[in-house]
Amino acid sequence: MRDPSELGSLRVRPRGLVPTMGYLHEGHLELIRHSAAENAETVVSIFVNPLQFGAGEDYETYPRDLARDARLAEEAGADWIFHPDPETMYPVGFATTVHVGGPLTERWEGERRPGHFDGVATVVTKLFNLVRPDRAYFGEKDFQQLQVVRRFTADLNLGVEIVPVPIVREPDGLARSSRNVYLTPEERPKATVLYRALLAVREAAAAGATPAEALRAGERVLAEVPEFVPDYLAVVDPETLEPLEASWVPGARAIVAGRFPTVRLIDNMEVWNP
Repeated sequence: MRDPSELGSLRVRPRGLVPTMGYLHEGHLELIRHSAAENAETVVSIFVNPLQFGAGEDYETYPRDLARDARLAEEAGADWIFHPDPETMYPVGFATTVHVGGPLTERWEGERRPGHFDGVATVVTKLFNLVRPDRAYFGEKDFQQLQVVRRFTADLNLGVEIVPVPIVREPDGLARSSRNVYLTPEERPKATVLYRALLAVREAAAAGATPAEALRAGERVLAEVPEFVPDYLAVVDPETLEPLEASWVPGARAIVAGRFPTVRLIDNMEVWNP
């Protein structure tokens, strides 16, 4: 692994960036592999961003293991680990944030986690300015975040190509997430309910159901696991994230989020494409 102090002075092109909050799992490693295959060098940022956490969320307890992350990142093809401390990213007197307005951030995660996407937009903009990548890689698991990043990158002419990478799942369908470690042994098999609900929506869509009808099929699956309390299950336009009811659009997504007693999980799936 190369010395991060050299990052700003060396200008190998093209450069890929994989922004993470650490505690890397197979989903992150797939992002790194994609970047390593497509760029002359790959930077992995590891920064648990305090601006993304609201009151009562798990900033202090969010899992951290830098030595493990550096080893895994290097094995996956990373050339650099960029691991700034909070004081470097947000020095005394820091007073500037990046805000994406409009419907894209008002619903779903934006409604339930006020300020979250301002934190995402601010830290990613800063990472782009510090690392100067040509491409940046984001997993489709955080689908709303991906669309927000695409929006402000275009709006602010940041000149970075945003590359989406499909969700990496466990053999039973659970989407890989750093927060999965919070699931208890009893909750872990039940956590597949998110995936099974999304499959039910997709299967209903394939059988000719409207978005509203397909949504009800997914809701019936969620109801099978009372320990999971959903925040939302919706079928949405993939670009605007506006809900669909009567008719489909190409690439329509089902999105779901909710909480087990120990952890909040999110997932999504493309459910209709003619």
